[in-house]
Amino acid sequence: MIVVIGEILIDIFQDYQRIGGAPFNFAFHLKKLGFPVRFFTRVGNDRHGRRIIDMLKENGFNDADVQIDSRHPTGTVRVDLDERGVPHFNICENVAYDHLDLDIGDALDAGATDMIYFGTLLQRTDSGYGQVQRFVARKGDSATRFCDINMRPPHVNANAVAGSLHHADLLKLNEAELTDIQRVFDGPTATGGIMPWLMETFKISAVALTRGSRGSTFYSRGAEINSPAVPGTAVVDTVGAGDGYAAILAAGYILQIPWEETISQASRFAARICGIPGAVPDNEMFYDDFRPLWPRK
Repeated sequence: MIVVIGEILIDIFQDYQRIGGAPFNFAFHLKKLGFPVRFFTRVGNDRHGRRIIDMLKENGFNDADVQIDSRHPTGTVRVDLDERGVPHFNICENVAYDHLDLDIGDALDAGATDMIYFGTLLQRTDSGYGQVQRFVARKGDSATRFCDINMRPPHVNANAVAGSLHHADLLKLNEAELTDIQRVFDGPTATGGIMPWLMETFKISAVALTRGSRGSTFYSRGAEINSPAVPGTAVVDTVGAGDGYAAILAAGYILQIPWEETISQASRFAARICGIPGAVPDNEMFYDDFRPLWPRK
């Protein structure tokens, strides 16, 4: 079982709207690839929230894991795309997911949980920070803790970033986020020194660093694997590409697929995400090329 905690929201583009949020995107992809997933989130008692719940139920998620907030609206994000399809986000504050209650008691069988996925946007408030840190500390002893850093200034809590890095067994981040971490935590500036420092300082076993059009690099103890970007991709937008990459990274980790193959397929999947509007596809056929790669145990 993969347990995902975090935000689900409405991405508002200039001409259309899509359901998004990094944890949701991650959970959705893994669900479609055949993995058992539980997604704990919170929406408002409004039209956006009802749309989200209907969509989750239609796609096999347990709607009992979705909390309904009568006081705060469903999260929304204004997404502006530049000429390269790169998004710039304006994220609303004090929304339903900021008040997610992770005191879920016996809702989880700790022994059946293979992985817990969490990010940092949910921790932008002191309450969210405390909720996530306690949950991961309490539930993560028997499961791999996968942290996907999402540093969206000004929605960054430095304490949350530090705590999340300390909890992470597996980490995914991009180059801009790595630079921010180096600056905030006074890491080394020498080329080649920052990744060993990051992994040693926070005791992280494995890190995937995404580099946009230059591909990605995977680091583990004593290993470094470079994967080039997939050429020839017609980019609609890059929204959710990193979340798709993270989903394949998690799949490969759980199934013990060799890292070189996992990273290669993660890059291919992320490139395919760049070819659709928004972060998740409307058509299930999107996943047909990828399902055979992940034989379920």
